[in-house]
Amino acid sequence: MDKSQNPTANEMALNSLRQDVLSLAFMPGTKLKVEHLQQAYGLSSSPIREALNRLTEEGLVRADERKGFRVATVSAEDLQDITSMRLLIDLPTLAQAMNVGDDAWEAEVIASFHLLEKIESRLPEGPVVLDAEWSALHRNFHRAMMRACPSERMVQTSSSLFDQAERYRHISARYRTVIKRKSEEHKVLMRAVLKRDIATAQQLHQEHVLSTQKNALKALKQWFQDSN
Repeated sequence: MDKSQNPTANEMALNSLRQDVLSLAFMPGTKLKVEHLQQAYGLSSSPIREALNRLTEEGLVRADERKGFRVATVSAEDLQDITSMRLLIDLPTLAQAMNVGDDAWEAEVIASFHLLEKIESRLPEGPVVLDAEWSALHRNFHRAMMRACPSERMVQTSSSLFDQAERYRHISARYRTVIKRKSEEHKVLMRAVLKRDIATAQQLHQEHVLSTQKNALKALKQWFQDSN
């Protein structure tokens, strides 16, 4: 195997910890002890601490007053703030990507949607977001659309905010009673993006983000009731 394809210890720690936080394997407010994470991931303390610091910068982990770390808590106010920031960042990022994206960018968007659609068609009935592979491909699809934006900071911020919303998508999915497939919704968005129809693509993306907030706010009420 090409050495460049082998993740470093730092990458392994970051990817594993991020996935466990986003999927709620580590619940909001959970104490993250370095020694426990070392055992769980089979890594030394250095990459674990680096991952904790990175996720603190991304808003997924909080530094404890006693120099420890905890998974960031969730709240309706936090979700609303994330949603507001996503709309502020995502809409111009998407517009700039559509203005300058080339053929390679279009091919990446199409390929990422194809992979997402294929796995969704194979999944059993149930909330698709709870499947780790679907969630990873969903993330890649949204990143692909933004990636052509010439501002790296805007792209990175958009990606970080997407991750911060992921935990709320998982909470929402746990309480969902109606099966909701996303393939058609994503296809309509992709087509608008490829047509370079900025107004339509922005409107569809905004509806997509606001729908996430609406469903998650309802689920949060039940989440807090069950936690008490």
